[in-house]
Amino acid sequence: MAPPPKTAPHPGRALAALAALILIMLLGLVGGNLFSPSQWHKDFRIGLGLDLSSGTQVTMLATTPSGGTPSSAELNEAISIITSRVNGTGNSGATVQTQGNDIITVSVPGKTTQQTVNLVSTTALLRFRQVLLYQPYQGTSSSTTTPSPSATPSSSASPSAGASSTATATPSASATSTASTSAKIVQNARASASPSPTGTATPKASGSASASPSPSPSPSTASTASGDSSLVKPDVLAKFNKLVCKPGESDTVWKAQVGYTQSSDWDNPDMQTVSCDANGGKYALDVAKVLGEDVTGATAELSTTSNQWQVVLTFNNAGTSDFGALTTTQYDKYYSGAQSGNQNDVVLDQVAIVLDGNVVSAPETDAAITAGSAQITGNFTQAQATQLQNVLKYGSLPLRLTPQSVQSVSPTLGRNQLDAGLLAAAIGLTLVIIYSFIYYRGLGLVSVSSLLVSALLTTLSVMLLTKYQNFTLSLAGVAGLIVAIGITADSFVVFFERLRDEVREGKQLRPAVEAGWKRARRTILVSDTVSFLAALLLYYFAISDVKGFAYTLGLTTIIDVVVVFLFTHPMMTLVARTKFYGDGHRWSGLDPARLGARVPWRSSVRRTDIRARSGAGTSSRDTGEA
Repeated sequence: MAPPPKTAPHPGRALAALAALILIMLLGLVGGNLFSPSQWHKDFRIGLGLDLSSGTQVTMLATTPSGGTPSSAELNEAISIITSRVNGTGNSGATVQTQGNDIITVSVPGKTTQQTVNLVSTTALLRFRQVLLYQPYQGTSSSTTTPSPSATPSSSASPSAGASSTATATPSASATSTASTSAKIVQNARASASPSPTGTATPKASGSASASPSPSPSPSTASTASGDSSLVKPDVLAKFNKLVCKPGESDTVWKAQVGYTQSSDWDNPDMQTVSCDANGGKYALDVAKVLGEDVTGATAELSTTSNQWQVVLTFNNAGTSDFGALTTTQYDKYYSGAQSGNQNDVVLDQVAIVLDGNVVSAPETDAAITAGSAQITGNFTQAQATQLQNVLKYGSLPLRLTPQSVQSVSPTLGRNQLDAGLLAAAIGLTLVIIYSFIYYRGLGLVSVSSLLVSALLTTLSVMLLTKYQNFTLSLAGVAGLIVAIGITADSFVVFFERLRDEVREGKQLRPAVEAGWKRARRTILVSDTVSFLAALLLYYFAISDVKGFAYTLGLTTIIDVVVVFLFTHPMMTLVARTKFYGDGHRWSGLDPARLGARVPWRSSVRRTDIRARSGAGTSSRDTGEA
């Protein structure tokens, strides 16, 4: 009889893909420290949650702006906003809970006390302020970095005081202005794209930029900024002249430069203030004309007119009136000059959207917006539009939060819990290994190897999430990892049982492996899909620590699919070619006689031996070649 066809001739490819995946994960961990092994200990670490490590718990009193007790709806909205803030840097494992009618408790792992207090107690309302002065980032003349105007939409001037495009954010004095569409805020009923001369740089602006001297690293003064310094109060103007903004710099740095130590310094709606944006531009801003609490909705959507992303926001009655008055004044006084290329009017025609003292966006008004609904456009990507939408939503926090107590959580209790969890995992893993060797004998080597590979991939995944997503592993997450042992074991049990069924049917081991894999593959995928969907729904609907369990359960379910397809199956294909497994050794776990094979397989000697052990005679057919 001809040898059976090779249905899986290249198991090495799957194993090579697995090895490449592990190598990529390792390189992702060491990152820039590839040639600095002494620094690897900083990369190969797992962040621990509040219940397993130290952290900070902040208790705050929630009151309405007038000092009253908040309603349950306001409290729930505040919890949602705070949760979004503290989890904004990744899967931090922070929890936000209420106590009574006016107490909010925030628990954050892995943060210092001051970091946590600053994170959760910064609850300033969103502010809409008119821009009075603007100065772009004063980098060196050799700088080639040009911040995208759509990332932080704002008008930008060249370092000279000459006219410039509203879309140009060029940090270099010698750089040539580039044409782009700056952000605009228009009536919701109007088309989202409005061509105007401000979309491109004028020749006069370019000539002025190239003729001006290279910017100095010292603080720029109001004389080199665009806008109207006469509208700025002297003390604010002094702060503006002192302020030095840099791209990507923490707001605590620039606030310290001008002596801002508390939120009332930079967030008082009745006072002018200075600020920076993410691109290093600095602003002098007027009093707040519209508050975040006046925003009733914000939605990022794709414009049907221009096919570009935009943010649609709506105001309540007070916001409609105030925003209408602001934009009407800007449109009447400055819009015409801005259209003709007057850079001072361009700046004065802008509305800065300010959150926690930072300018998030500064779109130029394109009309008197009095209908209570507006569109912010500006060549946004979907991510940029969504980010601005979240700022407009999460910035309108309806409550004021006053820290009442700050407690540092000791890791002692957490260490005991972690030790108990690891002990439970070790016991469960040991029982699975013992069962595998007792029931599957030699196949137990494959199952244990699969568990070890799964453990390696899981560990590397958690380390990568810790490094790049600030993931912290809670006790509930550890429970999810322990459950994963059962998921991985279930997959190879399904595969092995289908394989043994094929052996019982009398097939040789090599074709039996592939036939059994075809039968087991669908079952494994269905089982893992159900497990992943359960984890996904649990993560979506659950709160607090249950999310940690669901997260690790979903992660390990995906890893199980990778291990079964890239390791367990190709390894079985390889071991089927060995004499120990291929000849059905009694300790291989694939002994035909032990499995009750109806048509024993292998060589004539082996078949005669099996027949003799089972009490049956042999015939010329039985001793024929398999």
